[in-house]
Parts: sequence; C-alpha cells; structure tokens
Amino acid sequence: MGRRGETSNPELAYALLRVTFGANLFLHGVGRLLAGHAAFYAYIAKQMQEAPVPAWFLPPFTYALPWLEALVGLLLLVGLFTRGALVAGALLMLALQIGSCLAQNWQVASEQLIYVVIYFILLSFVIYFILLSFVDRNRWSLDDFRKTVD
Repeated sequence: MGRRGETSNPELAYALLRVTFGANLFLHGVGRLLAGHAAFYAYIAKQMQEAPVPAWFLPPFTYALPWLEALVGLLLLVGLFTRGALVAGALLMLALQIGSCLAQNWQVASEQLIYVVIYFILLSFVIYFILLSFVDRNRWSLDDFRKTVD
C-alpha cells in the first residue's frame, strides 16, 4: 500500500491497538502520579512484604515506575520512537514480572502477561506461522511523519 493511498486493515488495526495500549499505559502512570507516591508506595510495599527484595529498592522503583509508564504510554499514544518505547515497556514488564513472581503473587503475574502479549503483538505478529513485523506498518504516527520529512 502506498504512503498516500487508502489505509489498509492491518495499518488501521495496528494504529488502534497502539493508541489504545498507549492511552492505557499513559493514564495508568498519570493516575499513580496524581494519587501520590505515598499511596503507591504503600500498595507496592504491602504486595512485596514477603518477597526477597532489598528494602532500599522499593522507594526509588515506586518513584520511577509511574513516570516510566506515563512516558512509554505517551510515546505509544502519539507514535513517537515506537519501537524503542515498546522495548522499554516490555523490559519494564519483565521487572514487574520478576517482582510479582518473587512475591508469589500469581494472580498479578498472570494479569501482567496480558501486557507482555500485547507488547509482543505490537512488536511482531505471527500470521501463517511466519513472523512479520507490524511495527513497520506504524503509518499513523509521528515516526512515519519523520520518515517522510527526512
């Protein structure tokens, strides 16, 4: 499909999933920021009380996490540095998975896997057993605009 032609179904599907996922992450981070660090820290500290995680680790992690979620979400929402944002978000999910598993919170770990799968889908999609990159179909984004002006 040409740059100025009709939007294909895969391009539209990719854009809608990326924007929806970005909005989810962005608002998740913003919500935590608006609620304040004390509330978020108390929640995480309770969740991690039995986990073998050093006590010094949680305060800086709970300060950084909402900002990182908001940043990754915003980048996905507007389609800027999409591949890097997806990789950063997937690595963030890896850290959250490790924490949830160390805390033996299998319900949260299971729910987090939904996010992991969405990151996988946005980075690559399996059709007819062939791995195709759909991040290249990121037409409705600032990344695509930057390609056209370069």
